[in-house]
Amino acid sequence: MSQADGQAPVTWDAEQKMQFLFKLRSKGVTNPRVLSAMEEIDRGPFVRGVFARRAYEDMPLPIACGQTISQPSVVGLMTQAADISARDKVLELGTGSGYQAAILSKLARRVYTIDRHRRLVAEARELFETMDLHNITAITGDGSRGLPDQAPFDRIIVTAAAEDPPSPLLAQLAVGGIMIVPVGQSDAVQSLIKVTRTETGFDYDELLPVRFVPLLEGLGRE
Repeated sequence: MSQADGQAPVTWDAEQKMQFLFKLRSKGVTNPRVLSAMEEIDRGPFVRGVFARRAYEDMPLPIACGQTISQPSVVGLMTQAADISARDKVLELGTGSGYQAAILSKLARRVYTIDRHRRLVAEARELFETMDLHNITAITGDGSRGLPDQAPFDRIIVTAAAEDPPSPLLAQLAVGGIMIVPVGQSDAVQSLIKVTRTETGFDYDELLPVRFVPLLEGLGRE
């Protein structure tokens, strides 16, 4: 694996893994399938450079392109709220480090993940290949538009904050499907929202306060 920051990733030992999973449970991540997926996917390789040694702390960390890798407990709670089955086709908006998509790949039939930054997509693809995660398709593109060619999706997870649930994504959600999305201004309190599509419309449930980078249109510069 290439390391542009000049420092190899860490990998966890048994004690770090135990403490990591204990912290997840203490924050409300209790779904056995989600915990199993997060035990299987080591966060260490997804954190590069000077922050690599903090990979197992329950905190967001900076990654390339001015983005972040989300706090593990928030990843777990978002994944748990999505209630993913082994038959589901999932769309993730905001590949970032690839950590969330890797966890989703252990729960779903197929994962599509989009990011506006080519560098992040390339690095995530490299990790997915190294980890033999072959049910993930990583795409460079404008996540705010979703992926209409592959719609409808059983689940959609958005890892960047929008002012409102984006209408193109709502349109790509299957009836009975669930979207998890942070909603709110980037400089104010955001709420994690669970959107469920019904035969007649959409139901909205507020889950918890969060803080994510904003969902931006267009492609990044790198």
